[in-house]
Amino acid sequence: MSYVFAPPAVTAVPVTSGGSFPVHRVYCVGRNYADHAVEMGFSGREPPFFFLKPADTVVPVAAGETGQIDYPSLTSNLHHEVELVVAIGRGGSHIRAADAASHIFGYAVGLDMTRRDLQGEMKKQGRPWCIGKAFEQSAPIGPITPLAQTGEMLTGSIQLSVNGTERQQGDVKDLIWSVNETIEQLSIAWTLQPGDLIYTGTPAGVGAVLRGDLLLAQVQGLQPLRVAVR
Repeated sequence: MSYVFAPPAVTAVPVTSGGSFPVHRVYCVGRNYADHAVEMGFSGREPPFFFLKPADTVVPVAAGETGQIDYPSLTSNLHHEVELVVAIGRGGSHIRAADAASHIFGYAVGLDMTRRDLQGEMKKQGRPWCIGKAFEQSAPIGPITPLAQTGEMLTGSIQLSVNGTERQQGDVKDLIWSVNETIEQLSIAWTLQPGDLIYTGTPAGVGAVLRGDLLLAQVQGLQPLRVAVR
């Protein structure tokens, strides 16, 4: 096939056991920890809702390295959100929660960076808030550890520090909608594909970062993610 210009490179995330995971789509779950829902002005177990980021917003960071992201335009309130990320290795639609684990390739630590001021303004106007979430370099991610090495990640601490000071602390067991339930709900709305990433939500403590800040995101049992804001 002849293209009118060179197609973009495939975004690929390193895998701890070797090789790279090519990214297809990036799904994100909103307000999926009760304490974060409260800090954002909501409460209760509402039905899950989702938003997407383009695959090229992903910033893969290899083990032991520090990723670099640019402070984005149009904002003065860039927020961090640490998340457990699920990598889908086998696609499907209408996947039952009981069968969801068989579709998981592995897990990683991710950051859902957010232009909070722009997101808030869009919410006030009742408009889509892609501009607050789906901008370049808004989805840093560490290496993916295969499910065969971790087992199902039903529990485990999740935390984030900025310049050595803890900002976020929680546990994966406190997800309002579990990983398996999330896969079930997502696969009803979309046909999941190998290469999909699911950012599963963030605990309380989200806050602003500045140029020069160093973020350390961790989920128990996974490779940590280090990201510097420039």
